Amino acid sequence: MNAPASPDAFRGQRPAGHPAVKSGRIGVLLVNLGTPEGTDYWSVRRYLKEFLSDRRVIETNRLIWWPILNLGILSRRPQVKGKDYKAIWNKALDESPLKTITRATAGKLVDALGQSGRDPAGRCLVDWAMRYGKPAIGERLGAMRAAGCDRILLVPLYPQYCAATSATVCDKAFDALKTMRWQPTLRVAAPYFDDPVYIGAVAQSVRAGLAALDFEPEVVLASFHGIPRTYFDKGDPYYCHCAKTWRLLREALGLSPERFQLTFQSRFGPTEYLQPYTDVTVKALAARGIKRLAIVTPGFAADCLETIEEIGVENAGYFRAAGGEKFAAISCLNDSAEGVRVIQNVVQRELSGWL
Repeated sequence: MNAPASPDAFRGQRPAGHPAVKSGRIGVLLVNLGTPEGTDYWSVRRYLKEFLSDRRVIETNRLIWWPILNLGILSRRPQVKGKDYKAIWNKALDESPLKTITRATAGKLVDALGQSGRDPAGRCLVDWAMRYGKPAIGERLGAMRAAGCDRILLVPLYPQYCAATSATVCDKAFDALKTMRWQPTLRVAAPYFDDPVYIGAVAQSVRAGLAALDFEPEVVLASFHGIPRTYFDKGDPYYCHCAKTWRLLREALGLSPERFQLTFQSRFGPTEYLQPYTDVTVKALAARGIKRLAIVTPGFAADCLETIEEIGVENAGYFRAAGGEKFAAISCLNDSAEGVRVIQNVVQRELSGWL
């Protein structure tokens, strides 16, 4: 009886009739929150319906929430939000700034990984997706697998972990993996709310933003996206992550707690959210006699409706209406050199042992 052939005899070749498959590459998928495909009623409605139907975003009983969402919110809110999106829309590319910035970040990350020597052979495929809207997570994971990525790093672009953001990205990715016969090995990047590279980059960006103003703010707010207080009570670590980011930034900037304050924005409905509220604080500061105010948004990796319109327009209006005079919204890291360096640092840390 002949001995079986050595495994080395088959290395680099496939048996006759073997299906054509690609393998051996590593994928990095950056995922941001999402955006409608247009500013018209139906585009915004589709986006809002997908977003507000997510059980991690809205935990209200479905029997109660379904009529509220479908018979109330989705009949009115798309028109209001459509106007807001239209005001910030990237008309040249016919898309929201969030999509433009996320795509640009992915492209620059490819260059950064190559220049750093971490991916000299080009084995790493970098792509991007949106949790709500397009490009969809499942679509891009499928494309990566088809391109030969049998190991994929998922990078939720949220510095602070929250079940309503980071966890729902994982939910969608796992749903896609359930349909695959050959599942890629999946890693999920850890939140980077206290990473020294991230804190240093945001601090540098804030210093540059403040230095470019024609006034010196009396108070600077660090505004994070809010979540219902009940989510925190159930064990979500989001508030603690935000508070640590705020403390580390305050120390890096050398500002007192009175000069650099923590607030939460973007409340939705009558539910109590994490406090202090950004809009309430803005109005109170102006009423107290503060004339010069700046707001930074370190919980957002890229500028979007919540930073450009809600902070830069809506809250600026609140401040001036209450007696304030000078207001500034400091841009997010976006696809700046500092912003790309933060994501590059996260990716290189998480790809340890793969690249």
